[in-house]
Amino acid sequence: MNPKLAEPYVGLLQQAEGLFDGERDPWANSANAAALVWEILPDLNWAGFYFLRGGELVVGPFQGKIACVRIPLGQGVCGAAAQSRATVIVADVHQFPGHIVCDAASNSEIAVPLIAGDRLVGVLDLDSPGFGRFGPGDARGLEALAVRLAASCDWRLAGIDGSGAG
Repeated sequence: MNPKLAEPYVGLLQQAEGLFDGERDPWANSANAAALVWEILPDLNWAGFYFLRGGELVVGPFQGKIACVRIPLGQGVCGAAAQSRATVIVADVHQFPGHIVCDAASNSEIAVPLIAGDRLVGVLDLDSPGFGRFGPGDARGLEALAVRLAASCDWRLAGIDGSGAG
């Protein structure tokens, strides 16, 4: 494990490795990853994935309230993370230009791109009702989870096209 990761991410990553071991299906692994994040990380009201399909992000497995189904690349926090291929942390989503409101109770958000090889395949997205909930430690932990998830899956099984954004 990465010694720079703090709890709860060390434990989260150990459990994720166990869940992903021997499983290559992206839907199964992302469903378990969303449930694991939801159970371990405090102060969340949404945790899940958007996957690149047909040049836009389409909702995948998640935990929380009903979600927006499609997000254009470059729009909202998830679209910005996908387009830039970089983690985006927003302390107050109401101040983020172009924020897409799926749940009015969300006040902060982090979106981490999922990169398989050199292809963008999706975004891991977490929302919180708290302002300023996410910081650099969350980014490091969630980026490590995204790397493990991306490497554990055969993305052809999910029909992920990896087109657009890059």
